[in-house]
Amino acid sequence: MKQYKLIACDMDETLLNTDASICQRNITAIKEATARGVYFVPCTGRGFRSIEKILKILDLYNCADQYVISFNGSCITENRNCRSLYWRPLPFALADTLYQFAIKYNLCQHIYTREHVYLRGLTPDEKAFLHGRMSYTITDAADLAFLRHHEEIAKLIITHTDPRVLQHIYEEMKPLLHGIDITFSSNRYLEFLPAHENKGTGLLRLAALLGIDAAQTLAIGDNINDIEMLQAAGLGIGVHNLNPKIRPYCKVITDADNNEGAVGEAIERFILSR
Repeated sequence: MKQYKLIACDMDETLLNTDASICQRNITAIKEATARGVYFVPCTGRGFRSIEKILKILDLYNCADQYVISFNGSCITENRNCRSLYWRPLPFALADTLYQFAIKYNLCQHIYTREHVYLRGLTPDEKAFLHGRMSYTITDAADLAFLRHHEEIAKLIITHTDPRVLQHIYEEMKPLLHGIDITFSSNRYLEFLPAHENKGTGLLRLAALLGIDAAQTLAIGDNINDIEMLQAAGLGIGVHNLNPKIRPYCKVITDADNNEGAVGEAIERFILSR
C-alpha cells in the first residue's frame, strides 16, 4: 500500500459534525496519524484564527512543523506562532466592487481578512449556521473603506440557502469577475477568491515546501470547493454525505458520513492499517 505523508482535510461537513464538533473517532485517528509523523493539514475556506479551537482539540495548536491551508488555498500558515508561509489577498478595488454589488441586492455577505470576519446583512438562518463555527463582527458600512488602510481582504462570500439563487447571482456578476476565481461551498455560499488560488494549489504548494511528492498526499472533502484538492492529491476521498457533483473526482467514498467519523474511517483505512 502506498505510504501517504500528508492529509489535507476540509473542515465543515467533512471533519466536523453538523453541530461543528469533532467526533472521537476522528480525534483518535488524527492523533495516531500525527504520532506516526503524518502531517494532518486542515484545508479550509475559513481563516487560521477561526479554527484555533479545532487545532487545540487535535493537539496541533501552536505546534512547529504543523500547518493550515486557509482561505481556500490563498494562505498557508505554520501553526507555531501563526507564522505565514504564503499569503495572497484579493485586490482591494475589486473586492469593494463585489461588496457594493451584494449590498445593492440586499444579500448577506462575509468579508474575510487575515485576522477577522465581518458580516453584513446577517440573516437568522446564517446566524444559526455560524453558531459555534466562528466569531465575527457585524458591519453596515456602505463600502470597504473602513478596511483600506488596516486590513487586506482574503476573500468575500455571498450567502443564500438556495443554490439556484447563488447560480443566478453568479451569472449576473460574471462581468465583474476578471481576475477572480469563484467556488461554491456548504450548499449556501458563493465565494470570491484571488485568481488561480484554490485548495488544490494550496495543497501542492505546501507539499513542495515540505519536500513531499503529490502522490504521497491524501485529501478528504465533501463539496465543490474541494474538487481541485481532490484532483491534486495522490488519493482523493469523498465523505458519504458529499455533494453528488464531486463524486466523479473521488477515488474513494467513505461508508461513514461527517457525523459518523468519515475522516477517521479514511485514516484508519489508508494510514493506520499499513
